[in-house]
Amino acid sequence: MTPGITLVTGATGHLGANLVRRLLAEDGPVRVMMRHERDNGALEGLTVERAYADLRDGEAVSAAVRGCTRVYHCAALVSTIEGNAAHKREVFDTNVRGTLHILQAAQRHGVDKVVVSGSLSATGHEPERSSHEDMPFYPFDRHLPYGFTKHLTEHECLKAHANGLNVVIASSCAIIGPHDYMPSRMGRVLIDFAHGRLRAYIPGGFEFVSSRDIAEGHVLAMRHGRSGQKYIFSTAYASVDELMALFREVTGRPLPRLRLPAPLMAVLAEVADKTWYRAFPNLPRRFTPAAVRLLQMRRRADHTKAKQELGYQPTELSQAVREAYEDFVRRGLIVPTPSSPLKP
Repeated sequence: MTPGITLVTGATGHLGANLVRRLLAEDGPVRVMMRHERDNGALEGLTVERAYADLRDGEAVSAAVRGCTRVYHCAALVSTIEGNAAHKREVFDTNVRGTLHILQAAQRHGVDKVVVSGSLSATGHEPERSSHEDMPFYPFDRHLPYGFTKHLTEHECLKAHANGLNVVIASSCAIIGPHDYMPSRMGRVLIDFAHGRLRAYIPGGFEFVSSRDIAEGHVLAMRHGRSGQKYIFSTAYASVDELMALFREVTGRPLPRLRLPAPLMAVLAEVADKTWYRAFPNLPRRFTPAAVRLLQMRRRADHTKAKQELGYQPTELSQAVREAYEDFVRRGLIVPTPSSPLKP
């Protein structure tokens, strides 16, 4: 692959911020595509070229892509709510049309290769089996707009591949680790836990990926991934109880006092969704019906394909939690307690 400028979209997000740092550890200039109102310190002190564009603006995206030889498309509008019609349109236009703009610009400007960030939510699921790349997405389940648009994004990638673009999908699970500047949903949970504000939790489980692993996975996909292929990257499955234990270990805080039954929380989330949140459909919230369902699915992921074809080697989830905590402490988002074993 010829040397040249590497473009990263979504560089201020959790994945993008880690990926940019991973790329800067090697030779070669990095250009980041971002919106004017975004930064939040994610790029502070980094030697990168900045291109300002909204994914929904095809001409601005084309200008950002021009002159690049590689593109990592990590930007997306992540949402855990159903939202109203306007919200759904924004998610679609950003995630689907935005990706189409990236792919079209890459073809127009002769980009060597594109890696598009995918999501486990766009991968098929079957009870008692780990999700893998060949499982078909079942469209008649109760999907959120985000998951459905990520499925449509994969479809656009396959169309671009059929039209001759070298494009690979790098699918992520729930990310945890440092350089979480928004912060993410999992980051907010860790911050609340560290300050004793997490009063309760529900049992369940999910597949997690460390920010270090998902950044490395994208680099491996760029180096070795086959065009038109999808690769799932995960670090480990963890139950909520196991995750809470890891949080307790790094923070020195006790577990939340309440472990609420999942069926009860599911009912409360549905009632809230149909009453209070009906008046405020786009308001973010901690527990949504979808979040409860997701945890109760206890979904696992199979990253065998990434290991065999790309040489992917996951690290440890405990390391990712520790690095996330230390980074939040360094940035002042967490004030460590005297009992914390990881005081700075």
